[in-house]
Amino acid sequence: MAARAHASAPLEIVESISSEIEPSVAITKLAHLRAEAEETARLANLLGRSLYVAIVLPVLGVLTVGLAEGMNLSSQLVWGGFVALSSIAMLRSYTHTIGQPFEREALKSFAKDLSAILLYTGFAWGAGAFLALPAATGMTGAILFAIAPAIVIALLLREREAVFLFLAPVAMLASFASVLRPFADGTLDAGLILVACAAVAGLTVLIDRRATGDFVRPAMLPLT
Repeated sequence: MAARAHASAPLEIVESISSEIEPSVAITKLAHLRAEAEETARLANLLGRSLYVAIVLPVLGVLTVGLAEGMNLSSQLVWGGFVALSSIAMLRSYTHTIGQPFEREALKSFAKDLSAILLYTGFAWGAGAFLALPAATGMTGAILFAIAPAIVIALLLREREAVFLFLAPVAMLASFASVLRPFADGTLDAGLILVACAAVAGLTVLIDRRATGDFVRPAMLPLT
């Protein structure tokens, strides 16, 4: 009798385990693990690409100052300091995280820091419409000033949120400068800058959705 009870115990354990691991639960857990792996890979790529943005931004700033004639050099240097500060902050965040490039929590912390840095960078770059560009800036120059760095960031980071964080303050400040300074074409410049920035934002969303196949993402089942 005792032997029979002892033999039935392993069967009860197996039945209990098999009843707990249902196919739907296993699939849900696998889906969550896949989502975490994809997020980790995305953030790791974002970390690596941020280095290129930190290098390119000062280069674009130097080109802007070199092409903008008739502006006070001291104000241009102040603006260059703002842009350099954003690049330094990005490099500092990069070097802090690169030692643990596949630690999910470290990558998530880096992404939050990068978002704040990009928002500041947008305001810093947009301030150049007041500090770096002369009042005689033409329509083409004003539009390129606003959208060229956003396009570069979009191509390098490949993250639409990153583009939006940078582009929104640039569009606002550059359009204000067009009217308040004013630029050569004034209100027309302001309107065209906003239209061009909206076009860049829309194109970024379209490319991002086509790249990820994420027009409709199915809802993730909760863990049970």
